[in-house]
Amino acid sequence: MESALSSVDSNKTSPLESLNKATDPAFKQQILRMCGENVMSCYQCGECTAGCPAAFSMDIAPNQVMRMAQLGFSDEVLGSSAIWLCAGCETCATRCPRGVALSKVMDACRQISVKEGKVTKQQANVLKMHEEMLRQIQMFGRVHEMSMIGLYKMRSKRFLDDVLAGAQMFLKGKLGLIPSIIKGRKEVKGLFRNR
Repeated sequence: MESALSSVDSNKTSPLESLNKATDPAFKQQILRMCGENVMSCYQCGECTAGCPAAFSMDIAPNQVMRMAQLGFSDEVLGSSAIWLCAGCETCATRCPRGVALSKVMDACRQISVKEGKVTKQQANVLKMHEEMLRQIQMFGRVHEMSMIGLYKMRSKRFLDDVLAGAQMFLKGKLGLIPSIIKGRKEVKGLFRNR
């Protein structure tokens, strides 16, 4: 007698397939140590995903990142574009009824991904942009867009990707040639000394 399960097409993937994947039970503890957020506090209400301005472009929804972290699916989380697309706006933390700052979890996951060498080429470009932005803040106390984009383009070797948009922004006066100097620049530089 043939069972109901044997008639299922073996080429299709099953939702239960993820149960066969190796999990990392220490992943949630690693996140807790890095950012102080307990992923087990999340009960999957979905408020973070509903309010996230970048969720539409993520391969894994923000609440699913939390669930995968709870279950120990570190490879899926660390390899996802979601952790790199998070803007850090903290809308998720504001909306969360449990007070979980998902943006901190995303940041911790980015750090773990870099540390473990799981950054893809496309994600590496996001990392380069982050690094250039921090360098600009360290040098000028704020971001100087022209310098940041120029240095990012040199590092990423993506010279012509958005040259028309850049030209339009320059012509509209949105991009300054000379960086402005802010008050308290030394104090801002001091923040970077202890890194």
